[in-house]
Amino acid sequence: MQNSPPAIDLEDVTLTLSSAAGPVNILNGVSLTVPAGETVALLGPSGSGKSSLLMVAAGLESATSGRVAIAGTDITRMGEDGLARFRRGRVGIVFQSFHLIPTMTALENVAVPLELNGTRDAFARAKAELEAVGLGARLDHYPGQLSGGEQQRVALARAIAPGPAVLFADEPTGNLDGATGAEVADLLFALPARARTTLFLVTHEETLARRCRRILRLKDGRIVADERTARPHAAAGSA
Repeated sequence: MQNSPPAIDLEDVTLTLSSAAGPVNILNGVSLTVPAGETVALLGPSGSGKSSLLMVAAGLESATSGRVAIAGTDITRMGEDGLARFRRGRVGIVFQSFHLIPTMTALENVAVPLELNGTRDAFARAKAELEAVGLGARLDHYPGQLSGGEQQRVALARAIAPGPAVLFADEPTGNLDGATGAEVADLLFALPARARTTLFLVTHEETLARRCRRILRLKDGRIVADERTARPHAAAGSA
């Protein structure tokens, strides 16, 4: 991947939102380059702008100023429709809340983004991804019939199925108990590694962050530290 464009390239990005008390500066001149295939964790206290930075980088929120490029495509001036088209197949997102469609089965939930991309074997691909996260026996179950850990596995399978350039994960284990969260974390690192997808993880858990190759620390909307961890991220199931 040495010749690939950066997976994420931010240049002097700011984000200012309106409030009853006046403008609020959320991001203050963030510049960041993430090479393709890297695993990056973003840490910071509540209110530091972690989720906002993820939203801007993923094309879910427009920066007030600066430049945002994903996998070599400048998305800074794209409108809402253009951003939605761009995200298809190129950006995968997993949130703390699972955001599954309650009236669709696990298989249908995973197949949706594949069908939107025009993938001919959408359901076969969706089945394979669900099997990869250990849900081969739950294909026809609806979200309400699944545990929280199972729902997050479906969400992860849905995000990775189209083979995105970047997988964004915002506190993906935040709603799970310790043991279930550990299982989902193993998958969170194993699946992108298999697909050679860049992982950008927002978390408050130092231990989880240290499974990434790189840790960014955010404070008051600014990156105040950029660290390399002592070793590459742990493989699934390793200590």
